[in-house]
Amino acid sequence: MPEFLQDDAGNFAKLKANFEKLDELTKRLVDAIGQKEPSNLDIPTPSSEFYSKAMMAYFSEVLDNPAKLIEQQVGYWQESVNAWAEAQSRLFSKEDQGTPSTPTKDKRFKSPLWETHPYFSYVKQQYLLSSTAIEEATQNLSHLSPSEQRRIKFFTRQIVDLFAPSNFLATNPEALNKAVETGGQSLVDGLEKLVKDLEDNDGRLAVTLTDPDAFEIGKNIATTEGSVVFQNRMFQLIQYKPLTETVFKTPLLILPPWINKYYILDMKPENSMVKYLVEQGYTVFIVSWVNPDSSYRDVGIDTYLEEGLLTALNTVLSITGEEKANIVGYCVGGTLLAIALAWMAKKKINTVKSATFFTTLTDFEDPGELNVFIEEGFLTGIEKDVDEKGYMDSFYLTRTFSFLRANDLVYGPAIRSYMMGEAPPVFDLLYWNSDSPNLPARMTKEYLRGLYMNNDLAEGRFTICGEKLSLKAIRKPLYAIATESDHIAPWKASFKGLSQTRGKSRFILSQSGHIAGVVNPASADKYGHWTNNNKPEDIDRWKNEATFAPTSWWRDWTQWLEGQSGKQESARIPGSEQYHIIEPAPGSYVVKR
Repeated sequence: MPEFLQDDAGNFAKLKANFEKLDELTKRLVDAIGQKEPSNLDIPTPSSEFYSKAMMAYFSEVLDNPAKLIEQQVGYWQESVNAWAEAQSRLFSKEDQGTPSTPTKDKRFKSPLWETHPYFSYVKQQYLLSSTAIEEATQNLSHLSPSEQRRIKFFTRQIVDLFAPSNFLATNPEALNKAVETGGQSLVDGLEKLVKDLEDNDGRLAVTLTDPDAFEIGKNIATTEGSVVFQNRMFQLIQYKPLTETVFKTPLLILPPWINKYYILDMKPENSMVKYLVEQGYTVFIVSWVNPDSSYRDVGIDTYLEEGLLTALNTVLSITGEEKANIVGYCVGGTLLAIALAWMAKKKINTVKSATFFTTLTDFEDPGELNVFIEEGFLTGIEKDVDEKGYMDSFYLTRTFSFLRANDLVYGPAIRSYMMGEAPPVFDLLYWNSDSPNLPARMTKEYLRGLYMNNDLAEGRFTICGEKLSLKAIRKPLYAIATESDHIAPWKASFKGLSQTRGKSRFILSQSGHIAGVVNPASADKYGHWTNNNKPEDIDRWKNEATFAPTSWWRDWTQWLEGQSGKQESARIPGSEQYHIIEPAPGSYVVKR
């Protein structure tokens, strides 16, 4: 018999005492929820029109093809009856049920009790049967467009994941077992963590993914030695201390996304790309974007161009005394870099020697899983909200990206924290993931509507600082890295947009996703990559003809970058006579939460 069904008088006495502690926590819970501001329902949920259209499409499908519904329903009924009969048989069987009948790779059902105990086995099997039936019923609804079908699939998966039996105490054997083993202490600890998360987020629920006290920026992450040598209202510019006696002549400027903070490229020393580049003899500068508040409501993409990229570039050239720099753009930082290069081509400005793009979208026709949110009702809700606040709250960004991987970033952590009462893990990547900044109101609207929804950049309609841009005007040497399982910037879409450029280019496809595929240290070689010397004008053909190497792409890139960086000269210390050191890296902008 499972441990949580055994009679343990000591544990139940402790359980009773712990329940008395719940009164105070319940009062705090009510108070915390009371602090929550009314939600703008246009942002977190699809509109009622979306549900109505989906329902009509489903009934139209039934009328057009009733045999399909009957077949699905009969199959579901038959499997449900079989599952119930098996549960009944196992419940009254005297045979040993201590060995799992079938192993599962689903992390939600890793406890042996999901297989060995008739009740939990039945609950799991019925959930999986129902999940499959629901997903099959909402697939291939011919009365909806492909984009609408993707939205149906996404939100169906959200509902299915939400109602997993592992998410509820009464149907989670691990949580029940631990509650009795600890005399209810796990439930008290879990409720306390839930209350604290609500209190820390003004009544909005955001699960703490990692121990917030385990990391300190500049102490055990973002530790590569350097100095802030310039700042304005948009960014701080960090120049890193050289680790070699000589450096390449051409400096390297890195533009991280302002949707996240720059230190994803400078986490622990062993996986820091910044440290790796400095060790290879590059003079490295990186932009640390400001975390905007309501005073930034009128900041747009043009501001990020003029007061951001162009100002940073001119500062780097002034400090180093060089005429040109190599630039790296990551994600939306890469989108800004493409915009800048197209604009500079129009203005005949020639201060960039080469450009490197990390997981960058310039063609947003197929923007991956985020596409499910790019529709008129959602954008109207976002625009209304940012107009009121002056910025897009980082809470929405974090929640949106988390629900793209809900089981790993929402439900799994919630179960461990709230039902099991466990402390969150110590994980630097999750710490960074929860450290999102806000986005200025005007920039948010321009980015979502002009780039994502209208695809103006790829189609030659995007206008900035008085110039209508074309990606075909870019003729600089280009290196583009995309990642195979990227759900933020799908690799085919990334390659499609950047293939419009006319300069000599090198495209690399890495294994893994948006973060791990980029932060893939050469010292570890955890993920391999594909290379092909041809331009990916036919993307599927490019992949089929590519050569796979079971190593990090970092070496390939730095070998390419070396050819763009000139001769060696004496190492440069941070700053100059004109640009004095303001403060040590990582600077003050990055620590503002």
